[in-house]
Amino acid sequence: MAKLKIGGTWAGVIEVVLEEWTVPMLRIEVAKRSNCGPESINLICAGKVLRDGDGTEKLAQLGVKNNARILASRGSIEEGKSLEEGLLAEEERSRRLSRVKAAATALAKRHADGSLPVEDFNIEVEDQSGQIVQLGSETDQRAVMMGLMLHANGKQLIRSENYKDALEVLTMGELIDNVPILQMDMVWCYFMLRDIRWLSVAGARLEKAREGIERAHGKDYSRVRLLQAGRHPELAIHLRLELLEGVVAYHNGEFDRSRKALTSAHAKYFQLQVPDEALSLVMSMGFKERDAKRALRMSNQDVGSAVDFLVEEKAKRAQKREEDIRRRTEIMEQKRYGMTPSKKAVDLNKLNELVSVGFEKELAAEALRRNENDFEKALDNLTDPAANSAIQVDIESRKRKRTRQASETAIEQLVRMGFERSRAVAALQAGGTIEQAMHQLLSQSDSNPTVGADNSANSSAPILPDASGSSNDVGGPSTASEAEERDAEMEDALAGELAKGDALTDYDIEVTNEGEAINEYLALLESAGNSVEASRQ
Repeated sequence: MAKLKIGGTWAGVIEVVLEEWTVPMLRIEVAKRSNCGPESINLICAGKVLRDGDGTEKLAQLGVKNNARILASRGSIEEGKSLEEGLLAEEERSRRLSRVKAAATALAKRHADGSLPVEDFNIEVEDQSGQIVQLGSETDQRAVMMGLMLHANGKQLIRSENYKDALEVLTMGELIDNVPILQMDMVWCYFMLRDIRWLSVAGARLEKAREGIERAHGKDYSRVRLLQAGRHPELAIHLRLELLEGVVAYHNGEFDRSRKALTSAHAKYFQLQVPDEALSLVMSMGFKERDAKRALRMSNQDVGSAVDFLVEEKAKRAQKREEDIRRRTEIMEQKRYGMTPSKKAVDLNKLNELVSVGFEKELAAEALRRNENDFEKALDNLTDPAANSAIQVDIESRKRKRTRQASETAIEQLVRMGFERSRAVAALQAGGTIEQAMHQLLSQSDSNPTVGADNSANSSAPILPDASGSSNDVGGPSTASEAEERDAEMEDALAGELAKGDALTDYDIEVTNEGEAINEYLALLESAGNSVEASRQ
């Protein structure tokens, strides 16, 4: 027997068997001696709340030892439930954030190193004009991809007003990709959480944000205006930056600096207000309200420029859809050829180059695959009669193996449906797809219910036609096994958030919250000024 020293609602020693007693058992015993119901007793040992869990964990498993001191406190049922719910919510939040980071890491690794995608899409880094950018080494490319995914997820959480989680995700992203907009988004989370503990850090972050934004836009906005055909997409970003600078200055007691920043932000706020007449006119041309407002804000309320912007955006989206379809088709083709020994996809540009000089496509793809996309080595294999013949034999062997596997799978499917194995084999040998074989078997059953045969496992498998038309589905670890290990739900969510964005997503801010904050702090400055005047008098 072990002794537990209880304090709080009841003071004394309780003897227990640590390997047999559970938390609910201890709670009941303490409640009896405290003259209250067990549901109102909270137990704390070594700074940790002892929770019931599933009711089967023993005290020894929870780390409770002989002569341990346990504090018993009394709370209402609601308080107990609230504590339990809060702890569970925090655990769930922690798990979700861990999943976000793990999924971003996995996606960035797969899509930065040229591996054959598990999915039907590729993640690529583009500049504001939509051109694909290669950033130095594979490590650099991976870091940028991961930073962009975490930033996109953080922005989605901000839009959902989940600022606490957004701040956690943005902090992960900051360790990888320290971009100016991310710095400003972090300070926006501080502000929306009204957490002045971060005041000193906020000032440093805003300095980095301003420096980076001015470097990208030009101090007089000349660079961004040139890139965006004279439009004003940067106004909302600068409004938020000046608002946050004004807030930080106010809390640091720098009232003149705060007033200057907030006054400038206030002017930009009015500049971004969309007139009803202009909005109505643009919407009358068939555009949605949200798109029309966005276009007018970025075009300095110029209707003609806004319409041109919307037409251009529509054309860009159509082009992107076409490119996505083309890339999905390419990925499906690459998956048919399999992976190189280092898990890379077959390079389609090099493949097309080999095909253009007269080599058969499947043969050229296999030569590239086994030679890690080395064009010269693949060409040597294709022009060497012995190596070329060996590749052809290998391709045909794998075709037969895959066809046999498909046939065996089809037979097992029909057997699981209740058809006798020999009849399933005969139906499939007659030709056609598994659906056609099933219809044939059903029609035989209808016409002759007594038909039957030996359900032998030794019946030979028919040879089905190769439905995929591919030459190779091996050559490296299978993508199916990798897919089973990935957190598909979280990875798809992160990729989806990236897909929704465009080159101007960071500039698309409604500024309603910003307007309210500007008025709030201008009023505080006015009040502070009046207080100073009153003290002088």
